Amino acid sequence: MTALGRINLGVSLLFVLVTLAGLALLLRQASHDVQRELQAAEAVVEYLGEVARSNPGSLRPELTENLRHIRVSWLRPGEEPEQQTESTIEHWIAERLLGSASLVADAWPLEDGRELRIALDPYDEIEEIQDSLLQLLLLSAFALILSLLTIRFAVHRARRVLDELLAGLREVGAGHFDTRLRDHGLAEAKRLAGHFNEMAITLQQVQADNAELTQALLELQERERTRLGQTLHDDLGQYLSGIRAQACLLKVIADRPQQVQETARLLDDNCERLQQGFRSLIRDLYPVVLERLELGPALQQLAADWQQAQGIRCRLQLGERLPNLPLASKAHLYRLVQEALTNVARHADASEVRIRLQRRGHGLRLLVRDNGQGTALPLRPGIGLRSMRERSRSLGGELRLHSRPQAGWALCLNIPLEATS
Repeated sequence: MTALGRINLGVSLLFVLVTLAGLALLLRQASHDVQRELQAAEAVVEYLGEVARSNPGSLRPELTENLRHIRVSWLRPGEEPEQQTESTIEHWIAERLLGSASLVADAWPLEDGRELRIALDPYDEIEEIQDSLLQLLLLSAFALILSLLTIRFAVHRARRVLDELLAGLREVGAGHFDTRLRDHGLAEAKRLAGHFNEMAITLQQVQADNAELTQALLELQERERTRLGQTLHDDLGQYLSGIRAQACLLKVIADRPQQVQETARLLDDNCERLQQGFRSLIRDLYPVVLERLELGPALQQLAADWQQAQGIRCRLQLGERLPNLPLASKAHLYRLVQEALTNVARHADASEVRIRLQRRGHGLRLLVRDNGQGTALPLRPGIGLRSMRERSRSLGGELRLHSRPQAGWALCLNIPLEATS
């Protein structure tokens, strides 16, 4: 059943219950009214009976024609009293109001041979009750029809909004993030359209950012490949060429000990430089130090190397009881701090940077702050900032950046320990 059908059914049942309750109250009140009217009419019947017994001739037909709730019949000899005709509704109402009680007519013989019969007649009151019941039913039916039409109109308007929303969601699901909903007269529909449009704008922006990030990552990948190729060819390749040449020279000067010793020394120097180059290259590609050290000592070594290389004071404060993190989580934190220090060296114009890592409740908190110039947050962050945000998401944390002119940058990352386990 549709939503409109359920609403119509509920409203109809409610109207039926209210109408039945109104009918019950009306019949109850009518029963009291009929009983009161009949009690008043009984006194008149008793009076007419007294008059009929004492002086029947004084009761003329024109005096008894318009008596309410009393039926007076003047019957000729052999004439049967006229039967009261009643409709089905009147009969049903009479049964509800009078029950099984019968209205017995009293009879008095007259001098001219006719017979006078006097009885209570509640059918005038019953007709009024019937009219009231019909009016109540007609009013309820009219109100029900009007309510159903109003509900249909309102639901039809709401369904148009929902249909547009569903169509918009299908478009967004298909990747058409430029879909927008138009405004409607309903305040709720306006809010719904506003939230949908904000969602679509956000998804469109995220899609554009992802495309830009993918392009930037591809360019960065190509630059890294180029740099690695140049490093292997220009530096390490030269050392290998020198080692090979010196090895060939050893064959030629094998009978000259002094030159052999000098060539061996040069060969050892080239091997040492080659090994240092490989170590430097490996450190750039992957923090091998994390495999043999915990995160705290690894960060201490990173801070010391960065301070020596950049000439900027770096103060590292490590809290007690730091947890043992998995290698992947340690690598993300290490790279995040490394990227933050790189940004400080490139953009902050700072003389000091402070790093604090401590345990807070059921999580870790990382704070990196410098005393540089500080700038407004960029509207479109670069690769470094995006990389830090992605690493914070991988850790299940929340990354916040703060910057004020002449107050430096501050980076705050809260990480739940459950996400790093």
